[in-house]
Amino acid sequence: MKFFVILLCMSLTVCYLPVAGQVPHAPNMRPALPRPARPDTARVRQLLQAAQQWSSTDIPRAIRLSQQALVLARQLRDSAGEGQALLRLSTLHRRHNDFALARRLARQAQALFVRLRDRQGQGRAWLQLSLIDMLQGNPVPALASALKGLRLAEQAGDLQTKIRLQATLGDIYYKMGSYDEALPVLQIALAGGLRTHDQQVTLLALNGLGNSFQMLKKWPQAIYYYQRALVLSRQLGDAIGETGSETSLAEVYGLQGNPAAALAHGLRAQQLVRATHDDYNLPAVELMLARAYLLAHQTDSAVALARHGLQLSQQARSNENIRNASDILAQAYAQRHDFAQAYYFRNLHLAYNDTLSGEDTRRRTSRLRYDYELTSKQAQIDLLTKTRQLQAQKAARQRLQLNGLLAGLASVLLIAGLLWRNIYLKQRANRHLNEMNTQIAAHRDQLNRTLTELQDTQAQLVQREKMASLGEMTAGVAHEIQNPLNFVTNFSDLNVELLAELQEELAGEHLSSSGGQNIQQLLDDLTLNQVKIQEHGARADRIVKRMLEHSHPSSGTRQATDLNALAGDSLRLAYHGWCARNKDFSATLTTDLDPQLQPVPAVAQDLSRVLMNLLTNAFYAVTEKGKHADAAYRPEVQVQTRQTDHAVEIRVRDNGAGIPLAVREKIFQPFFTTKPTGEGTGLGLSLSYDVITKGHGGVLSVESQEGEYCQFTISLPVTVEKVMEDVAT
Repeated sequence: MKFFVILLCMSLTVCYLPVAGQVPHAPNMRPALPRPARPDTARVRQLLQAAQQWSSTDIPRAIRLSQQALVLARQLRDSAGEGQALLRLSTLHRRHNDFALARRLARQAQALFVRLRDRQGQGRAWLQLSLIDMLQGNPVPALASALKGLRLAEQAGDLQTKIRLQATLGDIYYKMGSYDEALPVLQIALAGGLRTHDQQVTLLALNGLGNSFQMLKKWPQAIYYYQRALVLSRQLGDAIGETGSETSLAEVYGLQGNPAAALAHGLRAQQLVRATHDDYNLPAVELMLARAYLLAHQTDSAVALARHGLQLSQQARSNENIRNASDILAQAYAQRHDFAQAYYFRNLHLAYNDTLSGEDTRRRTSRLRYDYELTSKQAQIDLLTKTRQLQAQKAARQRLQLNGLLAGLASVLLIAGLLWRNIYLKQRANRHLNEMNTQIAAHRDQLNRTLTELQDTQAQLVQREKMASLGEMTAGVAHEIQNPLNFVTNFSDLNVELLAELQEELAGEHLSSSGGQNIQQLLDDLTLNQVKIQEHGARADRIVKRMLEHSHPSSGTRQATDLNALAGDSLRLAYHGWCARNKDFSATLTTDLDPQLQPVPAVAQDLSRVLMNLLTNAFYAVTEKGKHADAAYRPEVQVQTRQTDHAVEIRVRDNGAGIPLAVREKIFQPFFTTKPTGEGTGLGLSLSYDVITKGHGGVLSVESQEGEYCQFTISLPVTVEKVMEDVAT
């Protein structure tokens, strides 16, 4: 059972002030009060709106603003504003653990709404009373209040309050141990929250479903709903919800016998509680950490945290947390062989367990549900009886009218029959004509859709044919160039060897000094020219091979790929390959791989080629910078992986010279290179860009500061639903 779920109920503000687009404020934000207006009902709503904005960061200030709104509403005899102010004050005092005052204010609001015959207000007041009893660990009155509020919300057509009461009922059933009854109610609340975009109810239902599946020991379903709740909490910036989800995940992993994962999530929850000064969630988080330490057999830490959590829970009068703390302490003292303390806390645990989910409680709550269903059925019967009575009275009046008109109708019966026949025939003809028109219109629409689809298909086929022709033409041109290029490179190599032999032969001949110098000069020039031809021929050969790679589409099949292993292997291969070509090279290799990274569907061979290209460029950059830097410079290349909500990222970073801003936008263009002539083809990054963007639907971006660093980021899409399915599986 989770205390933080009850705290999440605290955020279900029952004040129905018409405020649109409200978002929670961060602690450093200061919602400004509107300028003082004349004392009218609009000022009451402005004060309540400001109180709601402050309710998450400064409860005392929110209370003062709500009290001002209450005084002003009573002065103006604004009953609706007075009821809203009372409910707002009740909510704030409930969140401040002043349950007696919160209950008194909610009762005052309820009495006011009864006098006003405002069923919507009454339903929300009962919701408030139910939350107060649930916080104090009193499931029977909490259930009674929720059922009364649900009936009034249904009568008033208040969909929002109805859905919130359904979520509260599901949580009450869960806390009483009726998990099979809680699941369908929470599923209905979840569907309602998603349909009405009520994110707080959605969050409460997700956590309630996770709790119920956890107690039924269905771990994959529990983890699935907890992780959905964690994602939603982070999207909303809801630190309380995020803390609760982390706490729930820690408890599930602890129950599965995974203390490492339990402690990781638990410490994250503790960090959130301390950062937000969340006194409400602190006992639940400490008890969860105590249970994790207990699983790890660290009994001293478990006892210390559980005792402090028990003290806080007793101050807040939270029966559920007292029961959980007693259970942890009983197990911890049993492990330490202190059986006297273990017996004491086990008795305390059993006492509170009977209070929350004992047989008497189940019997009383079952009676309440039976009474609610019986009352609902009786109301339906009364409504049906009243409807039948009205229909009988109406039929009697119609019979009297019919008897009075019967004589007059007899005289015009023949004319009416003829008119009816004409009208019937005309209506039948019109219906037939309308059916024909409908069929014609449907056939026309179908033909238009078919024509549009054919035109789209034709355009796609033409585009594909163009791209295929362009690829074939590029490959053909590259092949045609490669044949004469092979002759040029082969004969240039042969000419270099022949010139070397000619120089050796001439060295043995006796020539005149002037003639020998001229011949030697010509041979040197010829040798230099031949070497240049050889170098540029080799560069042209590399360009042609890159063009062939660029025009050849990948035929690989996507498979689930471990990007951490792929990134680490690529870094080692690229480094060893560079060291083989540069004997004196050395650099610091740094890896920061996310251990929670999920497998991604990808073509591993293509991704490896992209990473090798980026890493080779990084080694080239640090090598070039090292030639001109001082002795303190240390080359470093870093590979990092990260899991975000919708993508997986691989980052390759070096501390080389960086890329100038003027050419940064051109680096992914084919044949563009920042390397000196002869050292780059300009196709590596272009090919890598196509593999990531076209082959995998991802993003390849660059970030650089000239003279400092350069970082390439590969972002591959992966949806949250996919991650949840993998975890649930």
